[in-house]
Amino acid sequence: MRKTTTLPPARLRQLLSAAGRARVTVLGDVMLDQFLWGKVARISPEAPVPVVEFERESFIPGGAGNVARNLACLGAATELLGVSGRDDAAGLLRQLLTSEGVSCSGILACPDRLTSIKTRIVAHRQQVVRVDRETAGDLDDKTTARLLAALDKSLQRADALILGDYAKGVITQRLLEETRRLCHDRGVWLSLDPKPSHSLDLSGLSLLTPNRREAFELAGLPDNCNGAPPSSDAALLGVADKLLEELQPALLLITLGEQGLLLCQRGRRPFHVPTAAREVFDVSGAGDTVIASFTLAIVAGASPVEAALFSNHAAGVVVGKVGTATVTPREMLASFRSEH
Repeated sequence: MRKTTTLPPARLRQLLSAAGRARVTVLGDVMLDQFLWGKVARISPEAPVPVVEFERESFIPGGAGNVARNLACLGAATELLGVSGRDDAAGLLRQLLTSEGVSCSGILACPDRLTSIKTRIVAHRQQVVRVDRETAGDLDDKTTARLLAALDKSLQRADALILGDYAKGVITQRLLEETRRLCHDRGVWLSLDPKPSHSLDLSGLSLLTPNRREAFELAGLPDNCNGAPPSSDAALLGVADKLLEELQPALLLITLGEQGLLLCQRGRRPFHVPTAAREVFDVSGAGDTVIASFTLAIVAGASPVEAALFSNHAAGVVVGKVGTATVTPREMLASFRSEH
């Protein structure tokens, strides 16, 4: 297995510049992340739980919205397609996305659905609990047809499409099949972060980005994790081979938390990239950053190995922040600079 390398500063600047000229469409489950920030000074007399003294509240686009804002933060022209309810949360979500440079005219308002809201209570930089409010049933045929029509138009000017599947009903088998056909016919790169709990035919995509647990679930194999390094983890390497053979993605990128990333291609030895994170405060949305930054690097002209290094540093930056976060080109330059 090859040793980890890095991106020279000139090459990194070249990729960041090209990323600023890229156009990427995101289609999937959009949601609103609500954070309630506070502190804990005592345990409740009613139950053995902490009492969080509320200090402030913040809202950030989540799910496919977080993928889109990660792309926009790195300079890409980004269009987001999905569904929301007809409620106050939908209006706030659109306002936040627009303020971050994401085009969200393709988010369809559905009166029979709630806008997905994930409420996280955070005390002393640690998440205490999360509450989800959402509608998770599959979209009806009429709404799916409207989304596909919007996608057909968007792909006329897109370099890549990222599907944000969080098993909330937008990414159905019908939508995936039509999306795969449209991208294949137009030569558009297609990335997806799979959710094994949402049974879909994932064959023939450009990029799959499961985490370790998801990779084993997709392969239908148990993970008897022994903490071995990825380069000598026979079970992990076997799962990668199985997924490459059965699903035939152009690239498979398995995210491994504190062990970094494993880039896999048919006919080549896997390439392991150790994590670039210096500190880890919150992993919320880190997978969104990986798929966004890897895809953007590819359309900016990066090789798969360069894209893996690029996305590893992007993820390393965001997990050092609290809450659902993004990374800027300046932060990317600083992260790579710290290696030298």
